[in-house]
This record gives sequence, C-alpha cells and structure tokens, in this order.
Amino acid sequence: MYEVYWASLPAYVWGFYYIFIFATLGLAILNTFRKKLAVSSMIAIALTITVPIVSIINTIERGENVNEFEHLVYHFQQGSAWAMYALIGYLYLIFYWGLFLLKYKKRAEKTAED
Repeated sequence: MYEVYWASLPAYVWGFYYIFIFATLGLAILNTFRKKLAVSSMIAIALTITVPIVSIINTIERGENVNEFEHLVYHFQQGSAWAMYALIGYLYLIFYWGLFLLKYKKRAEKTAED
C-alpha cells in the first residue's frame, strides 16, 4: 500500500469543478459557432483551457497538508502572477455564465411577449 502525503479537495468539489469547466467550454464553443457573445466566448475558450493547466502546473509544488485551494489563496496573497491569472480567469468564467444567463433570460422574455 502507498501513503498519500498531500492533502486534496474532496471528490465532489473536483466533480463540480470539472463539470463547470467542461460545461463552460461546451457553451463557449456553441456560442462561438452561433456567433452569439463571440468575443466573450473566445476569451472563455482560451481561459477554460489555460487556467486549469496553469493551476495544475503550479499546484504540483505545494507542501504537505496543503490542498489546492489553500495553495492558490496563499500565492494570491503573496502576489504570484500565476495565482492572479488563475483567480481572474475563474472570475471571468463565472462572469461569462452570468452574461449568458442574462442574455438567455432577455431572449426568453422577448419570446414570451410575442
């Protein structure tokens, strides 16, 4: 048997994370092909690909008993460029979903009026 020396987030957190990332990527690709929110969608595509890669590469070096989120927050507080990029990227992806849902809601209200 082997021992794990690093702390990690619970499996359900990773499940939500990957669902969020893949759903965002799929939505952004779909919106790009439909030419709706095209620029925002292209930015979202770039971020859904690069932010997880940057995060994974930089959390490999974390210490024992420090999970990924704690490592990210610590490095953000220290002013690390990768942590700022990751947090700004995640915030943009949340903003992108809000933008999409707002646009979808307006379209649904317009359709209901007709």
